Amino acid sequence: MIKLKRSYRIFIQQPGFTLMELMVVMVIIAVLAAIAYPSYLGQLQKSRRVDAQTAMLELAQYMERYYTTNGTYTGATLPFTGSPKDDATKYYTFTLSALAANSYTLSGAPISTQSTESCGTLTLNHTGAKTPTTTGCWN
Repeated sequence: MIKLKRSYRIFIQQPGFTLMELMVVMVIIAVLAAIAYPSYLGQLQKSRRVDAQTAMLELAQYMERYYTTNGTYTGATLPFTGSPKDDATKYYTFTLSALAANSYTLSGAPISTQSTESCGTLTLNHTGAKTPTTTGCWN
């Protein structure tokens, strides 16, 4: 004869988290994200501005080499007109203005998501003068 065993379900408390605990964790994560995200965006803008400044200094060196070779800035064109140089998404556009035999002004205007940048358009001329002179715009 086969004896059948009766199976009894024993209800034991399963380990886990309550809904209240999960909600507290979600609120903490939301507060941290609300604080961290604007800081992250500010650092992104700053890094893009520094990249544009580096590119502008490279363009200024190009202009000086052009002047050394030709004895004038007249007729010079920029080898690239955006920053970053090697990326399809540009955050600054560069223009050459006030071009004369012995002077030039190089401008870098923020575009796209960078257009809300507090420093605005960066300029650099043949003497190395940089604008804006606001603290933190040109490091």
